[in-house]
This record gives sequence, C-alpha cells and structure tokens, in this order.
Amino acid sequence: MAKASARHILVKTEKLANKLKKEIKEAEITFEKAAKKYSKCPSGKKGGDLGTFSTGQMVAEFDNVVFSKPLNIVHGPIKTLFGFHLIETTWRK
Repeated sequence: MAKASARHILVKTEKLANKLKKEIKEAEITFEKAAKKYSKCPSGKKGGDLGTFSTGQMVAEFDNVVFSKPLNIVHGPIKTLFGFHLIETTWRK
C-alpha cells in the first residue's frame, strides 16, 4: 500500500486559497506561516503537517493530489466537503 507525507492549508473560500497560493509562490509568506495563521484544520498549528498516511485515509479529492501529483509543489485549491485545500506532498513511496 502506498504511503505519503503531506502538509495542507484548509480555508473556507477558494478566493483565500488562491491568494495564499500566490503569496507562497512569490515568497511573501512561507507555507508554514500561512498554515498557522489561516488554516481551519488543527494541523495548522504544526505548519499544516499531516504526518504519514496511506491511500484511502483521506477523502478521494485529497488522495488524488497526494498520490499522483508532483512532490514539493503547492497544488490547489482542491475542494472537498471540508473547504478548500492547498496541498504539498513532501514524500511518498
């Protein structure tokens, strides 16, 4: 079974997710600081770090990004029933 480690930022609006993605890309704010300040997920306190997990442990939209998109790139916004995510997969095997 595939495993991965990722971090994310969860916000309520696509507009805010796009704004944060742009600011991270332009180095106006780090991913960790953005997660701590804006993320609605408890993982925000840890800079968005979700630790290690296997396929099927996250919602399908999240898994699709983590287990198929390039590593160390901020992807999103990805809409799930929780809100809008910016996701960065840090490793997988």
